[in-house]
Parts: sequence; structure tokens; C-alpha cells
Amino acid sequence: MKLLKRPGTGRATFRAVGVGALLLVVPLGVAVLGPLFADAPAAGVSAPYATGDARHLLGTDGLGRDVLALLLHGGRSALGMALGAVAIAYLVGGIVGLLAASARRRWADELLIRPLDVLLPLPTLLVISVIAVGWRGSPPAIALAVAAVNVPPVARLVRAAALDAASSPVTEALRLQGESRIRVQLDHIARSVIAPVAADIGTRITLAVFLVGSANFLGLGLNPTAPDWAVSISRGREGLLLQPWAVLAPALMLVMFTVGLNLLADRLLGRSRRRTQEAAR
Repeated sequence: MKLLKRPGTGRATFRAVGVGALLLVVPLGVAVLGPLFADAPAAGVSAPYATGDARHLLGTDGLGRDVLALLLHGGRSALGMALGAVAIAYLVGGIVGLLAASARRRWADELLIRPLDVLLPLPTLLVISVIAVGWRGSPPAIALAVAAVNVPPVARLVRAAALDAASSPVTEALRLQGESRIRVQLDHIARSVIAPVAADIGTRITLAVFLVGSANFLGLGLNPTAPDWAVSISRGREGLLLQPWAVLAPALMLVMFTVGLNLLADRLLGRSRRRTQEAAR
């Protein structure tokens, strides 16, 4: 028996998806296309903490740099490192989780998962700070540090989601038919973890944005004069009352990105679940 939809549910979902997409597209567009519309911000060109005028629509920061130019140039590092870290975490953690779930010997499962458990209790910022000592100001090093602390939870999530599929009769039938191990992994087992991964990815990216931003805000990441959004927030807080846009503009971009991503992911995942339930009835 089909369940009746509440009036307006579909329209509300569509509006929520539209709002989430808009909130997500704006900071992504600024990060990707921003450097094409402004020159790299230079220090000492204008007076520090100047308010908006015809030359500087959002004013200047404490070094006399144009806040709008900082905003247009700071998104690639802020979002690029976070997205890169999550991609690496899912690539490494996903492979380890799938192999552990489909391992036929318990010792093989333990060998893959237990070493990663060593990283779980370590404070995230401690790991990032240790790496920053040797590779200070290196975006790849920051991305790898954030990815490293995310690999264990991703691997455990994928393993838990894939366990049932790995031991199901369908998987055994595919193996008996002579299907290759790689095809079984990718064609059947990997598809079983799509829904949990989709539910987790929004939160995981948000966490990565927070960790990258925290590292840069605390001076553990990029150079203190870099145009990164988090670095701009850190530098601009000293003159917040004189020039609030130096802090509010990059902070708004980060908030829009995280809120839009999670709103869009939640709505799309909810729609997928409803379709699956309706197909099962």
C-alpha cells in the first residue's frame, strides 16, 4: 500500500534543494572563478582598515590590502585543501574498508583495520601541528594531515556498511561463477556503501573545512599573509570593530559552503530513501 504524500512536501523539498544549491554554488563560484576577476592583493597600496569606497568596495585589511581581492583569491586554498583531504581519505579509507569487509580470514581483517585504530585517539590539531613543523605553509602537507586523521573513521564506516554485502549469498554466487575479485568488490559490495557514504560525506567535508580553517587560523598552516579565507579571518579579528568586512566576508563564504552542502546532501539523500521505500512496496 502506498503512503499518501503530505500536501506541499515535494514543493518544500524542491525549495530546500534550491536553497542548498544556491548556498553551495556561490562560495564555489567565488573560489574557482574569483582569481580571474581581480589581481593578487598587494600590501601597503592603501591605508589599513579603510572603509568601502569606489576603489575598495569592501575596504582594506590591516595590511592595506583590498578585502574583495582577498575574498576572490582566498577560496581555492580554503576549499581546495578540504575537498582534497576528503577525497584522499575516501580513496584510502574506502579501499581499506572494502578489503577488510571482504577478507575471508579474521587475521586479514584485523591486520587492515587495527593499525588505523592507533590514529583514532590522537588529537587532530596535534597531528596537524606536528606535520606543520616540517612542512610549514605547504597546502599539500595540510591536506595530507587532515586526510590522515579522517582515514580511520572512513575505513571503519565503509567496512561496517560493506560487511553484510560481502557475506551475502549474492556475493558468494558471484565468486562461484568465477567473477574476478575486483569486479565483485566494485560491482556489488561497493554499491552497498553508497548510501552510508553519501550520508557521511557532507559531515566529513564540513569537518575538513573546519580542520583546515582551524590550522590556518591558529598559524599552523599557510603563511600569515596568505589570502586564504581562514587566514583572513585570523588577521582581521584584530580590527573587527574598525573593518568588520575583513572578517565577515570570508566567514560568510565558509558558512554558506558548509550549510549549503549539508542541506543539499540531506535533501537528496532523503529523496533517494523515499524512492527506495516506494519501490519496495
